[in-house]
Amino acid sequence: MPIVTIKFLEGRNDDQKRALVKEVTDAVSSNLNAPKENIHVILEEMKKTDYGVAGIRKSDL
Repeated sequence: MPIVTIKFLEGRNDDQKRALVKEVTDAVSSNLNAPKENIHVILEEMKKTDYGVAGIRKSDL
């Protein structure tokens, strides 16, 4: 049972998330020869206030 976790910053709409889940599922199924019904995709959306790079929060840019 493959489990894929994807973390990204807030701001994507439902259509983008739906397409991402489908394409990731297809890629994992194809590459690992796993049935799609066994593939789990977890989307973790982060607020820009909770993520920083090089000492600067994304919300402060």
